[in-house]
Amino acid sequence: MAGPPRFPGSAHGPVFLFSRDPLVPRRVDPEFADEARAVRTAGAAVALIDHEALVSGDSAGAVARVPRESGPAWYRGWMLPGDRYAEPATALAGRGRTLLTSPERYRTAHELPGWYEVFAPLTPPSAWLPTAPGRALGEAALAGPGALLGGTGPAVVKDWVKSRKHEWDEACYVPDLADTQHLTAVAARFVELQDDFLTGGVVLRRFERFRPVGEARVWWLDGEPVHIGPHPDSPALRPVPDLTDIGPAVRELGCRFITTDLALREDGRWRVLEVGDGQVSGLPRDTDPRPLFMSLAAAAAR
Repeated sequence: MAGPPRFPGSAHGPVFLFSRDPLVPRRVDPEFADEARAVRTAGAAVALIDHEALVSGDSAGAVARVPRESGPAWYRGWMLPGDRYAEPATALAGRGRTLLTSPERYRTAHELPGWYEVFAPLTPPSAWLPTAPGRALGEAALAGPGALLGGTGPAVVKDWVKSRKHEWDEACYVPDLADTQHLTAVAARFVELQDDFLTGGVVLRRFERFRPVGEARVWWLDGEPVHIGPHPDSPALRPVPDLTDIGPAVRELGCRFITTDLALREDGRWRVLEVGDGQVSGLPRDTDPRPLFMSLAAAAAR
């Protein structure tokens, strides 16, 4: 029986950059161990990067274990702020490695303002206001994005990347935008809980009701779906979404490797709840990662 396809392992072969184990620096972080094995099964190489060094600003130290060889690279590790992703990209270029997702494309997929315009017909109406971590917005400031959503009706609060849906009543859900005092309190609590992890600013999203079938996370590579599975928050629920309207928007966005989280609205329409960069999106633990990483290795080799 033929084995897996082999890719060049040195000078020009693709490499996958995994976060290292902070306790055992010579091995992959246990969170990504199964994925690293899938990469090796696909015949591609694995290299380690230091996530703690990345977030502290030491990009050269973070990629010091990446071999100095030319060739493409996929990052696969913990989430990075959009403005920090460019730093390891530059450091890796100095070692001959080119990230297959550029800093510009990373931010486009990772942060809501980057992808919202393309997906606007397919996602809840949204408006946002930049703010710094720890800086709560007052009623006057929130009036602008609230008005863009009609100034009334239910909404959810999040930042450009994350929500606090597990603190639904205190830091996420607003029953009525017309109650500006309550909106301000929820937004302030959200900013407080996000603390230094607040990304970009505060986003208001129109609340929509969905059928209790769970969310689907779709992984797209070069505009085509290569894996459809459950969302990591509800791995037991496995809806099968209709991608007829989603695919053209993914291709228009122009990012090589992204995810879309989809939910079925009460009226039967599939809606995009989030778009994400595939390099930092989570796979449910019981998902076989081999088909996904075989596709990524083949795409890198091309």
